Amino acid sequence: MVQRILDQRYELEELIGGGGMADVYKARDCLLNRPVAVKILHEEFKQDKEFVDKFQREAQAAARLSHPNIVNIYDVGVADGDHYIVMEYVPGRTLKDRIRQEGHLSVSESLRVAREIAEALAHAHANNLVHCDIKPHNILMMADGHAKVADFGIARAVTESTMTYSGNVIGSVHYFSPEQAKGTMITPKSDVYSLGVVLYEMLTGKLPFTGDNPVSIAVKHLQEEPVPVRQIDPAIPPVVEAIVSKAMSKDPAMRPTSAELVQDISQAERMLMVGSQPMPQMAPMAQDPDATQVLPRVQPTQQPIPPRRAPQDEGYEEDEP
Repeated sequence: MVQRILDQRYELEELIGGGGMADVYKARDCLLNRPVAVKILHEEFKQDKEFVDKFQREAQAAARLSHPNIVNIYDVGVADGDHYIVMEYVPGRTLKDRIRQEGHLSVSESLRVAREIAEALAHAHANNLVHCDIKPHNILMMADGHAKVADFGIARAVTESTMTYSGNVIGSVHYFSPEQAKGTMITPKSDVYSLGVVLYEMLTGKLPFTGDNPVSIAVKHLQEEPVPVRQIDPAIPPVVEAIVSKAMSKDPAMRPTSAELVQDISQAERMLMVGSQPMPQMAPMAQDPDATQVLPRVQPTQQPIPPRRAPQDEGYEEDEP
């Protein structure tokens, strides 16, 4: 596949990722002379017309998104029967790679990355697009530390390392919502739940639910509550634990919207910033002499009153009659 040129424009250079459903190549856009990433679906999926139509519609919808925390989609097409998506090439590691290398992220860094993901989701949700597969593997970390959400283009169709029931792709088992586990309707709040799981993992370095097989993990999403993050790390502030707990509510109605989650995280960041810095010293105010004040009791002095001197003592003389 490498060295192949798609549609006489995209020259595939090297395989940089992939899974059971698609492969991702670094490529060069020969027309604009820039690096791009090209995702090509595997052979078995191009024979399913319903799937291909869905893939095309949602890839085109995702291409309309424009946000600094979303990987841009430049093009979608078919070359010799292969369906592909051309995306912005983001060099660097994924959020999953960073968590594996560092163990876990600091509270402030976890909140910042989660806020950027939530801002990306809020933009997508405002444009009626649900990602359906938010996980650290799909979050690309740029050289300057900012996060970009990837795989919007095939979110509803197929993604790498996803789980299927009866042919319906519903998300990655460690990160998907209870409604995805049940196979019921997916909404924007399904993405919020998944982001709650990602924030949990960033803070603790652990997944909230694990098991011997995908079905047992799915059941835990439906029936069990995760170990609170402060039980794993007591240094995590209660306000942050509350954000994780609310985002991971079993009932979608109890979760915030993505836009509300942005506000909640921003407020927590401000609170923690104030809490970590000494309070500024107030400049002394000029004293108002007429202000009401509490004064110490004044004790009267016991000095004798001098006698009044006679007029002559003052240097005057009495008039003669």
